[in-house]
Amino acid sequence: MASSTATRDAPDGDSALVKDLVIVGAGPAGLYQLYKAREIGLDAVVVERGGGVGGTWYWNRYPGLVVDAPSFDYSYSFSPELEQEWEWSTWYPSQPEVLSYLEHVAERFDLLKDIRLNTAVVGAQWQADEGRWVVELADGGTISTRFCVMATGCLSEPRAPEIDGVDTFAGRVLHTGTWPHEAVDFVGKRVGIVGTGSSGVQTLPVVAQTAASVTLFQRTPGFSVPARNRPLTEEETAEVKATYRARREQTRHSPGGLLFPPAEKSVFEATPEERQARFERYWELGWPVTLTYTDVSTDKAANDIVADFVRSKIREIVQDPERADLLTRQDYPIGTKRIILDTNYYDTFNRDNVDLVDVRTTPIVSIDRDGVNTTDAHYDVDILIFATGFDAITGALLAMDIVGEQGVRLRDEWAAGPRTYLGLSVAHFPNLFLATGPGSPSVISNVFVSIEQHIEWFSDLFAHMRDHNLATVVATVDAQDDWVSTVNAVAARTLYPTAASWYMGANVPGKPRVFMPFLGGVGNYRKICDEVVTDGYRGFVFEPLDAQVPDEATARVADATTAAAR
Repeated sequence: MASSTATRDAPDGDSALVKDLVIVGAGPAGLYQLYKAREIGLDAVVVERGGGVGGTWYWNRYPGLVVDAPSFDYSYSFSPELEQEWEWSTWYPSQPEVLSYLEHVAERFDLLKDIRLNTAVVGAQWQADEGRWVVELADGGTISTRFCVMATGCLSEPRAPEIDGVDTFAGRVLHTGTWPHEAVDFVGKRVGIVGTGSSGVQTLPVVAQTAASVTLFQRTPGFSVPARNRPLTEEETAEVKATYRARREQTRHSPGGLLFPPAEKSVFEATPEERQARFERYWELGWPVTLTYTDVSTDKAANDIVADFVRSKIREIVQDPERADLLTRQDYPIGTKRIILDTNYYDTFNRDNVDLVDVRTTPIVSIDRDGVNTTDAHYDVDILIFATGFDAITGALLAMDIVGEQGVRLRDEWAAGPRTYLGLSVAHFPNLFLATGPGSPSVISNVFVSIEQHIEWFSDLFAHMRDHNLATVVATVDAQDDWVSTVNAVAARTLYPTAASWYMGANVPGKPRVFMPFLGGVGNYRKICDEVVTDGYRGFVFEPLDAQVPDEATARVADATTAAAR
């Protein structure tokens, strides 16, 4: 296991490390960035607050967790040997399998020796006179580094609702985003689940199988479709492995980093019979029904047709008309909140031991020693599960005190919403980079494809700076403003901003309502990033290495850079 072999290296007789690159987070982005840093000769360290590698897959262990991207594509493409060696077992991978995969990657490529586990970052200060970041650790230590890559993940800062009396509850409180590593026994227990996003939808059917009773507290029903997950056959695994290189190239230039069949026409160009047949096919295959036609995400009338189909399916499955009504009260266009893939979610509401409480009409007002109080009733529970998601995309970044040029704080710069250039860099924060940051496709894409594109872009930039004796790089305010305008303009052409989603930060009280991901597509985004490089890193300003006698820290970096260039 990663947690038993990774080391916390220490400098000789000093409490502060000096590195070329600090990578915050040992999830998929952090692991790949460490691999690429070694490839170009940078002395790098990964700092990870968890006890093992894996990022969100280390923390999110709730029962029923399955990825909403096919196994073959939800993986690294940088090593043909790795993709031939690794054997996926199901079409959509489960959390244990993804975590095992990432642990295998860390071990296979000998990454663990440069990963410091159980080490949280609390801040980072830019030292202009040295052209370096000082990364501050929760244990009081610091790391001086030339470059810093924030590989903190988009879904890594769990959010629990602020409900009076939680601390008085006598039972066990769990959060799906920080699930225990040991198994949780629900046999004979009365369980309350708060939240109906992906984690609530995937947890409910598993818990209901053994619990005495489960009460699901729903505020806003999601749109969920059956995953139809299944074991992979030897034949289809062999076929994919034989064509992996071409498959990877297709995903890199696809809209979402996945190979679902592209929509070819408007929903209004199809007859009602054609629509129904196409919807049914996607439903039976476990594919996203929002991909059936070109205008589902841009035309409300087209969107309504797809949403009504899903609602009709829910009503077919759920036998109690009152429950079916509660589960079909979506007040937002389908797809503008993340589509959920489930296994037997709606069927579970036909069980006698499952209850559904609408907290939009009868809100939760408090929690006491014995359970949950709404405006209408008290519900006794032994275990309370918060499936309330994350402070998404920006939460982990703003949890740290990141201070750039002239004392500018990232929290202040983003007080009205995140502002980046390409989702990669922030004006006033030199040599600081964001993996799948706000303003990039990130959570709207197969994140493995987006991660690899970002990390390779960063690594090419580091090599460019090495080869041209450049010390610092920072995005200009004008380039950042232009990109933010582009992201907003693309989003405004869609229905996404009409929903109070976590894409908009709407699940966190007081968080600015700004649509954070770039909706222009993975392939288009890659093209834009490549054009920026071709145009001499348009929108970035570089400063050369200081020609004067360097101080000790700068000298160490210069020595490492010279050695790497040989």
